[in-house]
Amino acid sequence: MADSNLGRKLVDRYKLTKSIGQGSMGTVYLAEDTLLGGVPVAVKLLSQALLNDRMTERFLTEAKTSALLGQKCIHVVRVIDQKLTAEGQPFYVMEYLKGKNLDQVIRPRPLGIPRFLDLTRQICLGLKAAHEGILIEKEVVSIIHRDIKPSNILVLQSHEFGELVKVLDFGIAKLLQADAADQTTTFMGTLAYSSPEQMDGRVLDSRSDIYSLGLMMYQMLTGSLPYWPSKNNFGGWYKAHTSYDAIPLKDAVSRGKVPSLLNDVVMSCLAKDRTQRPASVDKVLSALANIRDAEQSLPALPEPPVGEPESDEDRFCREQTWPVEKPIAKIVFPQLLVKNKQKLPTLWVMLSPQEIEHRANNTRYNTFLCTLNPHPMLLWVTAFYSNVQGPRWLSSYLDLKNTAHQKLAWQLGEDGYYRVLLFSEQAPNQVLTICKFNIAPTQCNILREWIMQARTTMAVGSPQDSKTLLKRELDQNLKPRGFW
Repeated sequence: MADSNLGRKLVDRYKLTKSIGQGSMGTVYLAEDTLLGGVPVAVKLLSQALLNDRMTERFLTEAKTSALLGQKCIHVVRVIDQKLTAEGQPFYVMEYLKGKNLDQVIRPRPLGIPRFLDLTRQICLGLKAAHEGILIEKEVVSIIHRDIKPSNILVLQSHEFGELVKVLDFGIAKLLQADAADQTTTFMGTLAYSSPEQMDGRVLDSRSDIYSLGLMMYQMLTGSLPYWPSKNNFGGWYKAHTSYDAIPLKDAVSRGKVPSLLNDVVMSCLAKDRTQRPASVDKVLSALANIRDAEQSLPALPEPPVGEPESDEDRFCREQTWPVEKPIAKIVFPQLLVKNKQKLPTLWVMLSPQEIEHRANNTRYNTFLCTLNPHPMLLWVTAFYSNVQGPRWLSSYLDLKNTAHQKLAWQLGEDGYYRVLLFSEQAPNQVLTICKFNIAPTQCNILREWIMQARTTMAVGSPQDSKTLLKRELDQNLKPRGFW
């Protein structure tokens, strides 16, 4: 049957062009944001069959939950808008992510241990953000996903991160509020990935998601779930999850040797009794870090390519000298250079010669944090990382009410890359090294949208107030979590 929603334009802005997925409560469409010149976005539209007060409230809760988590953690899909159609049908808009779900990634063959550790760590960071909670009406509310499975894990290719993982579909997530009325006696979830207590309809906590994570980890390494029922129905899966014992991971992997630490953490996640599972995702993350450190065969983090011919723009950047009005000190500041009417967004950094030598070939990461209130402000975060030196964070603020800063931020979104000019404290009149950083396409779209929103947003407080908010977000959430 033809989808009548295709070609539909929601709120005179989002044109639905293709069905790309089915969530727990509705269909996800690829759409064009016509207000922003056709930028691709993903739109989740609540199914007409579920259009009642209870499901509408649940759907809007999903949108709000995903929006708050997406701001908190890069490993959760980002929600950027939420509206009602003219007919009263709710929908929300997400960043468009082009990648493969985890089921598609592991279907050809199980994962090797290095790749498994990298993807699982990112999944755990997304779950950790949910379990630690979001602020709702001045209360920190923990979130249990309740439907962790490979099809709800998306793996993207990213210049900054290599493979970047996003946790999707919080459609049946449970908000653990003290006064919640429906701490649930009704089964919701996917039979093959549900915990024993979830099958029983008992009150859930984060350890239910950890059980589902254990099932998925087992499948990532073996290509199969740890047990299968005699009948693919509720009764069959209930018996499997509550009674069947999994073959130890070390015996189920057909190739290579499974480290005993890895076997232990996966099998502990699969414990029928939740008190025997890891108490939190943090415990799983700690175990994964120990496994990674113990595995001498793991490859080093990839380094950017070297030896590429220098471009005219690089040569122009190399001719720059440290501004006389800037102190000779370890500082960072943004600069929009102009070469023959071509605008080049750059970040100028002064370090010691030794650190420049050590950092030039590090793995490179970046992200942007934004607040429109009390004053529209953007925090531009750049980081160098190596296993030996750890992270080196470089932060710079762009006032989105300042025309020059608006232009620089817009150019970042247009170009999709920028250059970091590294100057030495001992030789400020020459650029020692130029490092190019790419910006993910979805982030470019969001940058431009933030700027457009900032132009129409009235400042109700000082720039310093916004800087303080963004710095707190960086120090309390992003830095402890890291890009890796």
